[in-house]
Amino acid sequence: MKKKVSSISRRKFIYNSVLATGGVMLASNFISCSSDDDFVDEKSIPENLENSNFNHGVASFDPTSSQVIIWTRYTTDLSSVVISWQVATDANFENIVRSGEVTTDSSRDYTVAVEVQELTADQKLYYRFIQIDDATVSVTGETITFPENASNVSIAICSCSNYPAGLFNVYESMANSEVDVILHLGDYIYEYGENEYGTNENTSALGRTHNPTNEIISLDDYRTRYKQYRTDEKLQLAHQKKPFICVWDDHEIANDTYIDGAENHQSSEGDFTTRKNVAIQAYSEYVPVTTSDNEKIYRNFNIGNLVNLLMLDTRVIGRDKQLSYADYFTSDGSFDFVSFQTDITDTNRTILGDTQRNWLLEELNNSSTNWNVLGQQVIMGRMLIPMELLLGLNELFAVIAATGSITEEAFTNFNTLMTELVTIKLRINAQDPSLTQEEILRVETVAPYNLDAWDGYAAERELLLNAFEGKKVVCLAGDTHNAWANNLRNNEGEQVAVEFATSSVTSPGFETYLGLGEGGSAVIAGFEQAINVLIDDLQFLNASQRGYVKLNFSTTDVLADYVFIDNITSDSYTEISAHQISYTG
Repeated sequence: MKKKVSSISRRKFIYNSVLATGGVMLASNFISCSSDDDFVDEKSIPENLENSNFNHGVASFDPTSSQVIIWTRYTTDLSSVVISWQVATDANFENIVRSGEVTTDSSRDYTVAVEVQELTADQKLYYRFIQIDDATVSVTGETITFPENASNVSIAICSCSNYPAGLFNVYESMANSEVDVILHLGDYIYEYGENEYGTNENTSALGRTHNPTNEIISLDDYRTRYKQYRTDEKLQLAHQKKPFICVWDDHEIANDTYIDGAENHQSSEGDFTTRKNVAIQAYSEYVPVTTSDNEKIYRNFNIGNLVNLLMLDTRVIGRDKQLSYADYFTSDGSFDFVSFQTDITDTNRTILGDTQRNWLLEELNNSSTNWNVLGQQVIMGRMLIPMELLLGLNELFAVIAATGSITEEAFTNFNTLMTELVTIKLRINAQDPSLTQEEILRVETVAPYNLDAWDGYAAERELLLNAFEGKKVVCLAGDTHNAWANNLRNNEGEQVAVEFATSSVTSPGFETYLGLGEGGSAVIAGFEQAINVLIDDLQFLNASQRGYVKLNFSTTDVLADYVFIDNITSDSYTEISAHQISYTG
């Protein structure tokens, strides 16, 4: 095999200092400009390389038209190890365009993330890593650089990959698809311990018990959890075949994280800021990002002057603590609507923080691409449902939490309530003159289904919706484990954007919360139809299946293809293209 070799004079390889902000530490990337490279001498590479010690695969991240991050991890007992890397235009590495070597050690858990800069646009590239002393080589990864001008781009969006909940068939499906890049919108790992959230009757049989078995809190815990996820062959395949662009959500730290706390962090588990910082350090070791600012993970990508992709952090950098309905029930059991309304409409509440919000508004204002796409974590659409139904759902969840399953009586009561409300809403839509004011109030007394989403930060959302006017905007979301599509309207009722929200890779959706098990039963179908009737701006809901969304952007429209996997309990599965939505902006 003939390899391109340059002069072997040693050139300086730049290694970023650790990025820090308020204690948050992002593991640094090795920065490779073309003038810094040392092309690896082909004579120094052993003849018979073995595929070993690169046990966590390879990956690439954050592609642009001129650079991409390539990643691996080496398993060793040495204090440090030198890793050589190569990037080529062919899978046989006969035309190597860039190469070099880096030293990694325990300070970054033996991970390597090389930010390869000054590449040519619109290329399919192959990369690998070699440890010359051990005569070992990684699998060959595939990645791309974006074209400078594009008429089409294809993106897959996914989120919520809970290891104990099932097999990562969704990752395998995306790996074998024709998409250009995968956007992971968060919950790449889960923090829970053995027999906690996501565990089911298949967990042990499938060998999916979390490692470590305890809830993860320390840096070593988080690193061990990432190593477990990255040994999964289906996730490895997705990373090997497609570049990823990622943001974190809450479970990379702890459930329902906000700026200085989380629902799933108790005082007995130590200082939250310390936990947050080590969680983010581990994340950035295993899921590197391109950032030139010490204070942010949010960033944007110009994809072929067609899509301005704006990746947001709605979790860590600025989010105020979520409101909780439990705080508004009085001692006599009634709900304090006045106090709740005052708090939820507070114009000072933020999910982004001032700095990120100002950056986003400026990016939108200055954007000249066909599409502006917000890659972020939580639902932006108005998910307002009748207060009666919200209370009914909470009662249903309480029964499941207390007994482990739903009783026939509890479900019958809930289904009766839902049917009554849907019937009234259909009569309202038909302008039925026999409606009573009491009936109308039952349906029109609404509250947000999920205060952790943008519904809990309504004033800031309205600010963004107004900024969307005159732009072609698509919002993406994950987090809920169910698939949604929403029209996004401002307070004047004008549609200014559309939202496509993906189901999960494995985490359970409504089918579990309703006690119905996996699959799209008639009961689930009825629930989906009811929610579609009751929520005005909702276009689509799938409440029972795992999957992802394929988005194809052209100069004229975006086509969203909701892809579902029929099971996550067997390596044999079927892909289902269940629903498509076209949007022209």
